[in-house]
Amino acid sequence: MTKKFLTLVFSACLFSYASFAQNTGSSYETAVGVKFYPGAISIKHFVGNNNALEGLAYIYNRGFRFTGLFEIHSDIAGAPGLKWYAGPGLHMGSYNNKYGGGFSFGIDGVLGLDYKVNGAPLNLSIDWQPSYETSSKSERGFVGNWGGLGIRYTL
Repeated sequence: MTKKFLTLVFSACLFSYASFAQNTGSSYETAVGVKFYPGAISIKHFVGNNNALEGLAYIYNRGFRFTGLFEIHSDIAGAPGLKWYAGPGLHMGSYNNKYGGGFSFGIDGVLGLDYKVNGAPLNLSIDWQPSYETSSKSERGFVGNWGGLGIRYTL
């Protein structure tokens, strides 16, 4: 199933590449890629000049988790293409029995840096995504080890 999902995402990226003109400036509207830790498919779309929605799909050996974030971006003076961002979000998922099992739900926060490479359709980000989580089997509480490095293709 994971191979089929990754093939679908890869095909969608190729289709998008062929269908849309490349955004090679220092800003972007939509970006698709991956985020490392623990590893997710990431889609970020700006819904205004400084507001973006990011969707993350984590599928890994402990189970799966889907996260939605609302991010407020702001420029960093003297650093073209570099922005800081912060915002709230929600997640839901399921862990396998080895890691507690059951359905999980939580609230998230995010704080990070976002860089659009000027002259290339490439976006890089690094962030910290703490959350408070509860599950159908137990209350996990504060979890501070999510976040990571994002590498995305801009459309």
